Amino acid sequence: MLENKTTEFKREYMDDIKYAVIAFANTDGGKIYIGMNDDGTARGVEDVDGTMLRVTNMIRDAVRPDVTMFMECAVEVIGGKNVVVLTMQRGTSRPYYLHSKGVRPEGVYVRQGASSVPASETAILNMIKETSGDRYEDGRSINQQLTFEKTAAYFEKKKVEFGENQQRSLNIISEDGTYSNLGMLLSDQCVHTIKLAVFDGSVKSVFRDRKELGGSLLEQLEEAYAYIDSFNRTRAEFEGLDRIDKRDYPPEALREALLNAIVHRDYAISGPTLISIFDDRIELVTIGGLVRGITFDDIMLGISVLRNQHLANVFYRLRLIEAYGTGMLKINECYADYDVKPQIEATNNAFKITLPNTNYKKNTATEAPVKTNPKKVVPSDMREEIVIGLFENDDTISRKDVEVALKVSQATAVSVLRKMVEKEILIKENGGKYLRYRLKE
Repeated sequence: MLENKTTEFKREYMDDIKYAVIAFANTDGGKIYIGMNDDGTARGVEDVDGTMLRVTNMIRDAVRPDVTMFMECAVEVIGGKNVVVLTMQRGTSRPYYLHSKGVRPEGVYVRQGASSVPASETAILNMIKETSGDRYEDGRSINQQLTFEKTAAYFEKKKVEFGENQQRSLNIISEDGTYSNLGMLLSDQCVHTIKLAVFDGSVKSVFRDRKELGGSLLEQLEEAYAYIDSFNRTRAEFEGLDRIDKRDYPPEALREALLNAIVHRDYAISGPTLISIFDDRIELVTIGGLVRGITFDDIMLGISVLRNQHLANVFYRLRLIEAYGTGMLKINECYADYDVKPQIEATNNAFKITLPNTNYKKNTATEAPVKTNPKKVVPSDMREEIVIGLFENDDTISRKDVEVALKVSQATAVSVLRKMVEKEILIKENGGKYLRYRLKE
């Protein structure tokens, strides 16, 4: 008998047996003989029962996922001596790894010749693909050191339990006790991001602001919506004595478009979700085209085939989505009373939703050209931006106009206007109770 790819000798029980156990389970199986010399002669084991107990307990504690169902521990008499023989089969939940090291080269071993060696990152990824099936979210997360601080807080805010039982039922924890890729997406260590950018005008030439969001998808969802909403200005119109406030973008349309971008993207492809904010529109570009077998017309009719079924279930449990397949219908309904309509585009690898600014088309089509600041002064905060936006409808504005637009007190409105005059963004006209403000030419 000689050591080879499927045979390992140990003179006595040692903790490093676990490396051979993992290597055999990840490769083609094999046998570990405890009580054999390196030359293949029997040395024997004195405490057979104690050795078998130590071996099985060590494997149960040290190896993940549970590999005991592919293991058989028995005693053979070789050369008149009792030898403990551990027979390992190739497992179905590869890669198997050391619980203390995780799914990385220092924790995953494979068999090469008569040695157990660390697996390469490529080999680990191939094992995950082979055993995870077609759904990315069902695959085993490479990072098993996950935390869920933000997600747990979100579940608590929604009054939904987030214990281990709930994580298993939601498929955050797989049947083998490891974290799935869905768990990674909801963890604080999520590797996918959302990139947002705000541009001057209607083309991607001048950046006004940009931001990249990371962390749990639930955290990204909240932060992305808050960021977009900060640029969703409210415009005032008057019908007789009644003031009617209209936002640039219907909030529900923004919400549905953002949820669609997060729930339906293909996380198997690396790269961020892209959100671009222009003066006349918002574009949301999601990686991953239509799910196989679904056409563009099917999507517009409300037919939904989920790429990330478990992720959608989490969002459904949290009451973020009410029913599958209603997002596109809701977006179109939000624009039913407007001349401008959303645009939906799909390629083999991307999905794009364009939401038009409902106020922008009205202003540019029926009124004088929008007043601009020739000096290209960039507002220092949202209040100043809103004030500048008031000049799209009027050549001059009053302090009262600013109070209404910003929903602030008289003193705050005066303070904002004074700072903008000091910055030479605005100039004063007339005086006293007839005081007006104009954009500086």
